[in-house]
Amino acid sequence: METPLAASEARPWKSTEEPLVRLRGIEKSFDHGAGRFFVLRRVDLDVRPGEFVSVMGPSGAGKSTLLHLIGLQNGDWTGEYRLAGTDVGSLDAKARAKLRNRNVGFVFQSYQLLDELSVAENLEVPLSYRDVKKPEREALVAEALDRFGLAARAKLYPRQLSGGQQQLVGIARALVARPRLLLADEPTGNLHSDQAREIMRLFQELNTAGTTIIQVTHSQENARYGRRILRLKDGWIEGEEHPVG
Repeated sequence: METPLAASEARPWKSTEEPLVRLRGIEKSFDHGAGRFFVLRRVDLDVRPGEFVSVMGPSGAGKSTLLHLIGLQNGDWTGEYRLAGTDVGSLDAKARAKLRNRNVGFVFQSYQLLDELSVAENLEVPLSYRDVKKPEREALVAEALDRFGLAARAKLYPRQLSGGQQQLVGIARALVARPRLLLADEPTGNLHSDQAREIMRLFQELNTAGTTIIQVTHSQENARYGRRILRLKDGWIEGEEHPVG
């Protein structure tokens, strides 16, 4: 798996930068019998540009809900959320979609590639949401194919690829529009251990090159690729740790 990131692209994480993601008192709940069930409870979180944050916790802890909220895929919450300095709560659905498309890329456990599209065509999809003109789309897709070692597979379809190759296409698609923030929900859950390590090393290289990453994972090994591990339980952030090395 090729990941030709030039050393000159790398930049250190600057802890003094303003948060890219800032959550204050975030709660999400729904009616449950005579009361309410809270999926997230008074979540406060800052993620600064260049961080790599892993989110862990038992099933039902609220990990994926938190990730989807950060990715502006869920508008039903209370509290304050600022993404790239913008108050998300003040935006309508169209403005939120524009903010998401400009700043966020997603990597999913199930790949979520479009079976009827080739590798290159799958990479074009997020660019179409941003109204990128065809010549620029083609240039960005070619750059991504080359960067992730996928040029030889550009005309293949997802069914013709291995699981690891499909996930690599998913990562390339998430990054083709050059988002500031990469969100990954159990990105190696369907891969064998060797493929999982390759994907996590790729994430580490992308982070070193400046991409901010938040991943949800059940794997302690994967979590330790992050600079910070958050632990959720029953919708609360109950603690965090900073891996060494």
